[in-house]
Amino acid sequence: MINFVKSRVRNKILYTLAALTLSYAGLVQADEWPEDNIRLVVPYSAGGTTDLLSRKVADLLQKELTTVVVENRPGAGSTVATGQLARGGRGSDHMLLMASPGHTIGASLYPNLRYDPVADFAFVRNVINIPNVMVVPADSPYNTVAEFVEAAREQQLSFSSPGIGSSIHMSGELFKNLTQTNLVHVPFRGSGEALPALLSGDVDVAFENMPTVYPHIQSGKLKALAVTTPTASEFLPDVPPLQQAGKGYGLENYETSAWFGLIAHKSFPQEGMVKLQAALDRVMAGEDFKKFLPQFGAEAGTVVGDDFRQFVQSELEKWSEVAEKANLKR
Repeated sequence: MINFVKSRVRNKILYTLAALTLSYAGLVQADEWPEDNIRLVVPYSAGGTTDLLSRKVADLLQKELTTVVVENRPGAGSTVATGQLARGGRGSDHMLLMASPGHTIGASLYPNLRYDPVADFAFVRNVINIPNVMVVPADSPYNTVAEFVEAAREQQLSFSSPGIGSSIHMSGELFKNLTQTNLVHVPFRGSGEALPALLSGDVDVAFENMPTVYPHIQSGKLKALAVTTPTASEFLPDVPPLQQAGKGYGLENYETSAWFGLIAHKSFPQEGMVKLQAALDRVMAGEDFKKFLPQFGAEAGTVVGDDFRQFVQSELEKWSEVAEKANLKR
């Protein structure tokens, strides 16, 4: 009987020790993330805004966590790399992707993609936002948004973009829908062709990204009528938001920007998410990151986790409606 009791006590102690060991191992595993290099995928070619931002974030982030390797995987307006991330698999618990408006616009144009742009991903945080600017040539007769809309309702005016389905194109389509004007879209093969056409007056207006047109606004070659964000930009403090400048013309809720943020596969470990978000907070609070923003005319992002997810969902709904009205779905 004594041996039986001793045996039960011994077994209970062993079970307790085993449970404590497993719990400790779980804690150690959580503390050890990342256990490998982080891979940051850029769904566009090298040299563009997404690539430059990603390489800066990678450089600063690896000072906080571990080596961050940037990989460029361009194709089909970001949907190739995004689809690969959505499929998950080996290494996905250390893989991130720098998403941008192409994430939701691509899904709006191609509704039969083999992934869900919201449900299949974990949303880390919005990193930066870059305003678009409504600009007209220097010799344009229009000096306000109201003047432009009035003219566009009476005659056929045109807007340019660096390509069909670009955020700049979609921003113009949204303006066209809300103002009930019949603007003609003139697509070009990239900003290198679109910008000269605007400067020369071959097209009437564009809703370009800030970095592309800022030098020409400063030099007087372009007139900025409004920024597309709800508040004025610190880089163009005298240029009103389109919501304000277009009040009474259906633009009270107009809002677009070139946003950039990190996403991961939906199975991304929670302990990794916590550490990653904390590290990004430190990166974005640092002077090195803050000094980087002006080269893009950018502002630091503010939405994190579920708030970022909700923002992306709202963007998807907005662009899906625009694509439907413009007959752009493929």
